[in-house]
Amino acid sequence: MTPLELIASALGVLAVWLTVRQNPLCWPIGLVMVALYAWFFFEVRLYAQVLLNGVFAAMQLYGWWQWTRGSGGEGGRPVVGATVMEIGIGLLVAALGSVGLGLLMTHTEAAYPWPDATLTAFSLLAQLWMALKRWQCWVLWIVVDVLYVAFFIFQEYWLTAGLYGLFTGLAVMGLREWRQARVVQ
Repeated sequence: MTPLELIASALGVLAVWLTVRQNPLCWPIGLVMVALYAWFFFEVRLYAQVLLNGVFAAMQLYGWWQWTRGSGGEGGRPVVGATVMEIGIGLLVAALGSVGLGLLMTHTEAAYPWPDATLTAFSLLAQLWMALKRWQCWVLWIVVDVLYVAFFIFQEYWLTAGLYGLFTGLAVMGLREWRQARVVQ
């Protein structure tokens, strides 16, 4: 456990809790967290995770813009459900992305290219749905976070595994709160 991992974990908990509460400050706090995690993952050679956190940095800015300037009644985006087509296309693109990224990662010294790539691809989909305030993002986050817990326990990154366990609990809370807050289309 490093100080970098500790600080990133604390910011991660705060950012996800603010996301559950639909507070737009989740995005700039999340931006700092993903930058710190990108550094951490680079040091432990989980390069798809570095890439994921780099993309998450851009998505933090996109989400912040969506939540503060999106199509909601008060300048923000409302919580809505994803369509069946959005879900199907999203899952297909994430699956194809995990294969493509996995193939790329096998040509590096990446520690665990296939699980790293798969979790990365599906995390990107969950993050996109979160930025668009699709309540289904929380269902996907629950699945991804549980898999991350196992992945990080296997590597003995205990604090990060604990963080993802906490993220799982927050995702359950987010699912409940966002489903109640959703606008029926």
